[in-house]
Amino acid sequence: MIFRTATRQDLPAVLVLLADEEKAVDPASVVVDAVHEQAFAAIDSDSRNEMLVLTDGSGTVLGCLQATYIPGLGRHGDERVLVEAVRIRADRRGEGLGRELITRAVERARERGCTLVQLTSHKRRGDAHRFYTSLGFSRSHEGFRLAL
Repeated sequence: MIFRTATRQDLPAVLVLLADEEKAVDPASVVVDAVHEQAFAAIDSDSRNEMLVLTDGSGTVLGCLQATYIPGLGRHGDERVLVEAVRIRADRRGEGLGRELITRAVERARERGCTLVQLTSHKRRGDAHRFYTSLGFSRSHEGFRLAL
């Protein structure tokens, strides 16, 4: 498996993964529009953001996540990483790819000097919560959001 920063060529595959909540999504149904292009360009040009992918030997994107590195005054100025949008292809789940993806992202954050990995997961994703717990993550906060 190859773990790397996503390129523009990966964008359609990443969008398919993000659209895929419960079952495989027809790649032809996912459209890359100007909003996606702008968002990817913003992530790609920001040294504190990364869209990361896990690919097989042929270059097929099997999984993705977004990592946002956050400096802070708390925790003695330590940097932390926020992990979001973790996805593995529906037809490849259960093969250990999610564990590989998260493990490599954690190592990347550690190499960058981060002292904490935070991640978000929707409350309805019980399987994902059990998965994150199996990787050593613990529930520590109750999340809130405000749509604007």
